[in-house]
Amino acid sequence: MLRCVDDTLYTGITTDLERRVEEHNSSTKGAKYTCSRRPVTLVYSENHEDRSMASRREYKIKKKMTRTMKLKLIETQG
Repeated sequence: MLRCVDDTLYTGITTDLERRVEEHNSSTKGAKYTCSRRPVTLVYSENHEDRSMASRREYKIKKKMTRTMKLKLIETQG
């Protein structure tokens, strides 16, 4: 999960976390959402066995959790 400069949160999946954060910050390969909200900072991540499991978890975080719930999740990792 990324925190954008406007304090919004962005959730996505990747196989290379470091590369993907760099793309969000300095490349046209970053998401359209993060392009206008740079710089972004990595605030939360999870590892999953395969892409299918990662996609299911992303959906739960992105669509089923409120901002408050996401912030609590971020706190648990810190």
